[in-house]
Amino acid sequence: MAGKRQPTVTREQIIAGAALVFDRVGYGNAALSAITDEAGVTKGALYFHFSSKEELALAVIETQHALAMTVARDAAERNGSPLAALQEITREFARLLLTSVIMRAGIKLTLESSIISVRVVEPYEEWQTTCQTFAEKAVAAGELRSDLDTEAFARFIVSSFTGAQLVSGVLSERADLLQRVDQLWDFLLRQQT
Repeated sequence: MAGKRQPTVTREQIIAGAALVFDRVGYGNAALSAITDEAGVTKGALYFHFSSKEELALAVIETQHALAMTVARDAAERNGSPLAALQEITREFARLLLTSVIMRAGIKLTLESSIISVRVVEPYEEWQTTCQTFAEKAVAAGELRSDLDTEAFARFIVSSFTGAQLVSGVLSERADLLQRVDQLWDFLLRQQT
C-alpha cells in the first residue's frame, strides 16, 4: 500500500518544488536541478513523473487551475447570491495570489505560456465560462440588469482581474491587490444601478 502512495506524494512534492522555482524565476530561468533541489527529489524521480520542464510547467498550471475551480465551486455553495459568489471568487483568487505559491506560479506560467509550445487557454476560457454562468444567474435573480450582455461581462471580469493583479504585482508586489479587487467591484456595481 505504501508503494502505491509514494509516487503520488513524490509527484505532488515535485509540483510544489517546481511552483516555488517558477514563481521565483519564471519558466525561462527555471533549471530542473533547482526544481529537484527545492522538491528534495532526485532527477530520476522527476523524470519518472515528468518528461520535460514543459510538462512539469503544465502540471503546475493544471494544479493551479484545479485550485481556482474549487474556489468557484465552494463560493457557489456558500452563497445564495450568484453576484456575491462571483465577488467572493475574485477576492479569494486575490487572497490565494498572496498566500499560495501554486496560485502565483500557475498564473505566472499561464502569462508566460508563449514560450511553452502548447497554447494555454483553458484556464481563462473556463474562468470566463464560470463568470458568465454566475452573471446569468445574477441577472435571473434580479441582481444585475436584465439587458446585461453576460458574455461581455464575464470577459470584462476576467480581463479586469488579470490586469489588476498584474498592475498590483508591478506597483506594490500585490500589497494592494485586495483593495484593487474591491475597487473593481465597487466601480462595476455602480454602473449596474
